[in-house]
Amino acid sequence: MNRCLLSTGLLAVFLFSLTPLSPAHAQAVQREFPAKALRGSMVVVQPPLVAMDDKPTRFAPGARILDTSNRLVQPATLVNQELTVNYTLDLRGQVHQVWLLSEAEAKVKRAGNGVQRNYVFESQQSTPAAGTSAPVQSN
Repeated sequence: MNRCLLSTGLLAVFLFSLTPLSPAHAQAVQREFPAKALRGSMVVVQPPLVAMDDKPTRFAPGARILDTSNRLVQPATLVNQELTVNYTLDLRGQVHQVWLLSEAEAKVKRAGNGVQRNYVFESQQSTPAAGTSAPVQSN
């Protein structure tokens, strides 16, 4: 009977040693993205239709979306969510691979096909522009 307790105790110690020490330890791995990967904003309209940086396009056949832990994500679970991503395109210009970014990864600068505008929408301004007045409310 003592042997049984000893062997189960050793088994428990062995199994415990296989588990990661903490969630922070598991997240310490830095992901490497291909040099040709672009940064952009993605909105899945209705799979396979997607908008990358406000430009309508499609997912390529066999396209993959990876979350911050490099697990596959189904496009239908991301419908109508605006997400900051790194992505690659195939030869037809269709989205081939997408990486959903963590906050730390999103802060790292990367080239992209982003929308270039020489103006700012009023809704993007935090204060009224010079020379304009705040709207007057009437009752």
